[in-house]
Order: sequence, then structure tokens, then C-alpha cells
Amino acid sequence: MAETLRRVGIVGGVRTPFCRSNTLYADLSNLDLMTSALNGLVDKYRLKGVHIDEVVGGAVVAHSKDYNLAREAVLGTTLAPSTPGITMQQACGTSLQAASTIGAKIASGEIDCGIAIGSDTTSDAPIVFSKKFATRLVQLPQQKTAMERVRVFKGFSPRELIPQPPDVSEPRTGLSMGQHCELMAREWKITRQEQDRFAFESHKKGGEAYRSGYMDNLIVPCAGVYRDNNLREDISLDKLATLKTAFDKSDKGTLTAANSTPMTDGAACVLLASEEWAAKHGLAIESFLTYTQSSANNFVAGDGLLMAPTIAVSRMLDRAHLTLQDFDFYEIHEAFAAQVLATLKAWEDPEYCRTQLGKDHPLGSIDRAKLNVKGSSLAFGHPFAATGARVLANLSKLLAENGGRGLISICTAGGMGVAAILESATRAHVRAAA
Repeated sequence: MAETLRRVGIVGGVRTPFCRSNTLYADLSNLDLMTSALNGLVDKYRLKGVHIDEVVGGAVVAHSKDYNLAREAVLGTTLAPSTPGITMQQACGTSLQAASTIGAKIASGEIDCGIAIGSDTTSDAPIVFSKKFATRLVQLPQQKTAMERVRVFKGFSPRELIPQPPDVSEPRTGLSMGQHCELMAREWKITRQEQDRFAFESHKKGGEAYRSGYMDNLIVPCAGVYRDNNLREDISLDKLATLKTAFDKSDKGTLTAANSTPMTDGAACVLLASEEWAAKHGLAIESFLTYTQSSANNFVAGDGLLMAPTIAVSRMLDRAHLTLQDFDFYEIHEAFAAQVLATLKAWEDPEYCRTQLGKDHPLGSIDRAKLNVKGSSLAFGHPFAATGARVLANLSKLLAENGGRGLISICTAGGMGVAAILESATRAHVRAAA
């Protein structure tokens, strides 16, 4: 282990275009998408034949055959086959958590470089049979005679063949993420109009990011797709207002298909390295990953399923000796418009900050003009495990182009949150010299 911690550089990242599930990537697997993103990163940073110390990441909706997903993706590229692949998962925070893990190892000197990666496709979700029929199939190969194999199916009912698709409900509550977010919207008094306006702005900013050419070196084509197919540049507030609610069908419902992220397929990855490794390979550092933080809350008791990032950010700010206002850019994952708006209100609320964050004063408000300035998940989509890497690559590029400091906040299933702080390379060098 290094005697002093090293700085963790972000060289940059890429992603495939994100596509609504069961559309343009309907025939692709998690491995296909992850390998495509990884190949794009290899091409962008001239990594053919290069040994990477670790590729870390995974998928949330995965088949049992994907137990070694990261390593198989590596073997599908021209990276040196000596590159290890480590498969991990923390719901929607997967690839940001992967970057945190890699960063800690770079800082300590255990490794010199790594790639954080995530992929998800609900177009290729695993469909399973009932437990009873699955047990029969497991027992079948163990039988030695034809008669024994017939006995395995004694009492068989055709009902056993009814497929059981993946359940997106929280196991502890039986509620979907959207239903939980409806409860949050109600608690924080977030209106349908506020949510629709927020979604509208995300699409407009995302459209401008494409028109300006900003997205050009962040996107790698995949399966003939060059652009996210959820993005709607012609979005209209009037049209949004006509949509029916998606999770609560009563007159109290506020979440719609437009102010919630759709089921999405895609993959993203980010290259992290020590300054020495980057210099040796002729690569510039865009930004530095300076702090990360994970947290969880008691959502089962009513803390709010997607509110844990408020805790992660608060703890991280304490460690960094920063305030919520000390940032030039904020990237808050838009799982739902209501989730982002609830997070912002919570940081401004004295009672919440006292009881949930242990603060004697609220964290305060942020400058909304600095929030998700190039659009975010409502516009682009949200392949669960890929979102962290998408956000990380985007913020790193923003800081490389504009300087300053940025904050990331990502909510996840299970009442968890992952947060991070990035500094532009120029800011970090100035601070180091001071």
C-alpha cells in the first residue's frame, strides 16, 4: 500500500445510445451491450492490447449465466486477456459504486487503472417457471431410469408452466418504485405540474446537448443505433398534461410515463487511473474523483425509498468540509422528477435535516441553473446499472471543459444512495499548489 494516498484520475467514458426496452436492442443481451460499450472505450483511448488492472461492474436484471459478466465482456474486446473482470451489483448505483471501489484501490496503490462499467436490458429479462416445476427440472437429470424420470412429473399440473416474469416490487413492501415515489411526492407536496416541467426541461437540455455536438465523443454506436430513442426534442407541456398517471390511478396520482424514467436498455463505462499511469499511456486526466459515499435508510418504516442519497451527500460534505452550495455542477439522477424535487426540498427542510441528517440547520438550496445542465435520465433513459457510469462520464467532461467542482447523487432500489464529488484537473492542480 502506498505511504500516501494517490489522486484518482478520470480519463473519460463512453456509453451506447440508450433505447427503450423492447425496441432497437430487443435482440441484445447484457453481454452484447457491455462489450459494445467497452470496445468503444478501447477505441477512444487506444487501449488495444493494454492490460487494465480491473474492470468492475455488472447488471441489475441478469440471467444466471451472467455470473461472470464483467470478465466475459473483457474477453470480447481487444484488451489484454490478462485484464480481470469483477462482477458486482448495487441496483441503480452499480457503476458508480464500481468507480468508488476502483478509486480506493488506485488511491492506496493496489492498482494503477480500472474501468467501471454497467449494463442493463429489460428486453432480455430472465423469465422463470414456478418453484415446483423448477424443482422437477433440477431433479430430472439425477434419475437413472426412464421410470424414475416419469415419476418426477407425478402430480404435474399445466399451471406449473405459467412463466413468472421479474418482479420490480420491493420485496419488503410489495410496492413498486413508482408507487413508493408517489408516496414521496405526496409527503413533500410535489405537484404534477412541477414534475412535468422538470421532465420537459430535461428533454430540452438533452436535445441541446446533441445539437451542440457535446454528446459526440460520449456516445459509441451500437447495433446501428447512434442516438437515444427516448429523447423527445419536440416535447410539449400541453401534451405532458394530458397523460394518464402510471402508478396511482386515483385523482391523487401525479407520476406519469413522461415524468418517470422508462424501462431502458444500454451500457456505459469510465476509465479511471493514477496520474502516472495516464501519463505513461499518453492520456489526459479530465477530472479527479475526490470523495464517494454510500448510504441507506429505513424506507420500510416510511423514510422514503429514494431519499437515501440525501444522507450520503450530507455525510460526504462533512468529510470534504464543503457545503451544498460549493459546487459548479450538480448531477442528480432523475429516476423520477418527483424524486429529484423531493431531494431538493429535503435539503432545504430544517426538520428533515435535523431528524434524518443530524444537522442543526438545513443544507439549503442549490442554484437550479447548475443542475443536470445537459439533461439526465428522464430524457436519455435509465438502464439501471449503466446510469452511474453515464453520469460520471458526463460530469467529468463538463468539468474538463468548464473547470470547477461537481456533485453526483444517485438513488437506488432497497432504500440506498450513492454519491460522489469530482474536481476538474485544473482546479485540483491549483489547490495542490496552494
